[in-house]
Amino acid sequence: MPGPTPPQTVGPFFAIGLPWEDGPDVVERASDAAIRLRGTVLDGEGVPVPDALVETWQAPGDGCRGFGRCPTDAEGRWEIVTRKPAAAGGEAPHVAVAVFARGLLHRVPTRIYFADEPEANAADPVLSTLDPARRATLIAAAEDGGYRFDIHLQGEHETVFIEL
Repeated sequence: MPGPTPPQTVGPFFAIGLPWEDGPDVVERASDAAIRLRGTVLDGEGVPVPDALVETWQAPGDGCRGFGRCPTDAEGRWEIVTRKPAAAGGEAPHVAVAVFARGLLHRVPTRIYFADEPEANAADPVLSTLDPARRATLIAAAEDGGYRFDIHLQGEHETVFIEL
């Protein structure tokens, strides 16, 4: 009797149908309240991942659909234009994120919190359960016109991924 068929990794095929033209634009780019969330997806060696997909969700607000999707470029960069969410339900303002990338069998969920919300972040029920050194992996740094949030899939600076 023959042995089992060896496993195969196929894909990712994110570029075939998942991205859409205005996927990175949760709000109009020219909107007064628009901010840019941007960063790089990096593997365990710190090498950019050029074929990942970053999705974001947040509570919808005035003119905000609440969902964005952006593939990474050849340098692993992504950018989503949205509005900064308000605090809700006892949680600090944050954006929920899911990353799809080669080598991952399932999406990896995380959150983006904002460095300019120290009091809300200190009281957040999710952030407060994390070791302070690990908590920093969920905090986006303020940057011209928005915030920078690099996603490290593995390694010394691995982003905290949240079980849902």
